[in-house]
Amino acid sequence: MPLDEGSRFDKSRLPSRHVTEGPSKAPHRSFYYAMGMTEEEIHAPLVGVATCWNEAAPCNITLSRQAQAVKAGVKAADGTPREFTTITVTDGIAMGHQGMKASLVSREVIADSVELTMRGHCYDALVGLAGCDKSLPGMMMAQVRLNVPSIFLYGGAILPGNFRGQNVTIQNVFEGVGKHASGEFSDSDLKELEECACPSGGACGGQFTANTMATVAEAIGLALPHSCSAPAPYLSRDAYCEEAGRQVMNLIETGLRPRDIVTRKSLENAARVVAASGGSTNAGLHLPAIAHEAGIDFDLLEIAEIFRTTPYICDLQPGGQYVAKDMYDAGGIPILLKELLDNGLLHGDCITVTGKTMAENLEDIRFPTDQKVVYPVKTPLSETGGVVGLQGSLAPDGAIVKVAGMDVLKFEGPARCFDREEEAFDAVIDGRVQAGDVIVIRYEGPKGGPGMREMLATTSAIYGRGLGESVALVTDGRFSGATRGFCIGHVGPEAAEGGPIGLLRDGDIIRIDAVAGTLDVDLSEDEMAERAKSRVSPAPEFGSGSIWKYAQTVGSARKGAVTHPGGGGEVSQYADI
Repeated sequence: MPLDEGSRFDKSRLPSRHVTEGPSKAPHRSFYYAMGMTEEEIHAPLVGVATCWNEAAPCNITLSRQAQAVKAGVKAADGTPREFTTITVTDGIAMGHQGMKASLVSREVIADSVELTMRGHCYDALVGLAGCDKSLPGMMMAQVRLNVPSIFLYGGAILPGNFRGQNVTIQNVFEGVGKHASGEFSDSDLKELEECACPSGGACGGQFTANTMATVAEAIGLALPHSCSAPAPYLSRDAYCEEAGRQVMNLIETGLRPRDIVTRKSLENAARVVAASGGSTNAGLHLPAIAHEAGIDFDLLEIAEIFRTTPYICDLQPGGQYVAKDMYDAGGIPILLKELLDNGLLHGDCITVTGKTMAENLEDIRFPTDQKVVYPVKTPLSETGGVVGLQGSLAPDGAIVKVAGMDVLKFEGPARCFDREEEAFDAVIDGRVQAGDVIVIRYEGPKGGPGMREMLATTSAIYGRGLGESVALVTDGRFSGATRGFCIGHVGPEAAEGGPIGLLRDGDIIRIDAVAGTLDVDLSEDEMAERAKSRVSPAPEFGSGSIWKYAQTVGSARKGAVTHPGGGGEVSQYADI
């Protein structure tokens, strides 16, 4: 039987009616009875509770526990939760070898697999829990794509490690490899560091990609206020999870959907907090991809303009001193949002998953003056954002660099060219890179990699060798949120698409100006055209499989490295079936 007439949910308008209502659905209901479901549960709204739980890394290890709290909230609010999982590829383990080619591809697989599970089983709403870098945007992309009532939950950050009295993160371990190569660290030093740097479950602790995208989730309005701040081990996270389960049922009732929330104005809010917090350059890839799912054109160059007009106010690693737990202790993401809102840097009228506007959510927040993590807008760490966009003869389609914590914002030097990251890493470790060089790593873009690898192993080795302030790196690949130094990524067009970066030779003079926002090479157009005639690209590394398939459809980094037409190409929405 369907729900009682007094129910607040009209099942005739929900996707799950296709698998629960009427005589023809008797076979479907048989499967539900086989799992111990009651008649009441079968006829209630079905809520997908999607997690990226796995045993690959600490980022995701707490998500299964948190999902149980979500399910309790859904049940308490008269819904029926249906838990399922999807993959993650954890960058900290995939880093520095061929496994990193799977990382960005996994973002699309996460979004696709959540979409397919929701479609195949006709779930009415979605609560998505994610912990590692690509799983956060992947889950949000699925929510916007499906456009059913949805709430995003971050699994939380790891607690900081303690190495000889100093707080440390995984960034310190990567840099420790370079210190070991230079002789500054002994074998026992490195072993001691690796054993203490990651003391709990949770995502990497600085304002790296996971915490950056968690900050985005609250700023864009898909996450409940405060829910992205508490560290992963804290059992207080369960209260946010249970509330998310309850609130998603309210969203089913009111009909508030992700595309009501993810608008151009909320995307601008998200870009603003990335710059203000000194967040990961990967946000320049993920924000266009989330926008794309809603049919909104919001590319890297538009984001870069927002970065340019945003003060940098969070003293967070890798450019600053503090980690995610410190941010939580100071008051969490809402104090950053409140400070930006009060100074006219956020759109306060954007609706959020609470059903209230951003301004209404922040009404009772008071910016604390007894903390040092978030600075007032009037006395920022720097006047312009911690992330900067670049464009010029070497990057006609743009590039991106994190300048948070950097003193030198201009660099000029001769190119040292490599066609894969491993070659550059070996050159750094072996001492073949000198102060003043501009390391160029190309054919690592979305299509050329394929998969647009991160270069944290190489950038950390640069710092470990003591070259962090005297060497620059330019790539059509990308960087970890833990990367620091003069490291320019997302150079477009990428080498595999005929971009100028593929024409560079050792000794070419590259000029980087993060103040003016330019990236140029000292070559004439005639010389570039002549070199293009004899361009020889490396042979493809993949002739089949998922990474080959990704390379056939992926677009430019400027547009988010997306693989399908997005909301603009829709004929119908899943939510309306």
